[in-house]
Amino acid sequence: MSIKVRYFASLKETVGKSEDDLPTDAPLSVRAVWQRLNPELNPQGTTLAAVNKAYVDNWDAQVCDGDELAFFPPVTGG
Repeated sequence: MSIKVRYFASLKETVGKSEDDLPTDAPLSVRAVWQRLNPELNPQGTTLAAVNKAYVDNWDAQVCDGDELAFFPPVTGG
């Protein structure tokens, strides 16, 4: 049982990898997943998260076994 975690764009360089697998036996919040995998990094409130390809507005959203969680840096345009 695990959660597939993916990092995109500059976050991939920041964390030093493009993906993780987090073993779990219970649902976790998006925040808890980040803290378990990257305890030394602060997402600074600007990092975007998506669970199963749907953006979440709140890092308290639950992620369950078999889910895919993706983290993205903020998108800017010009």
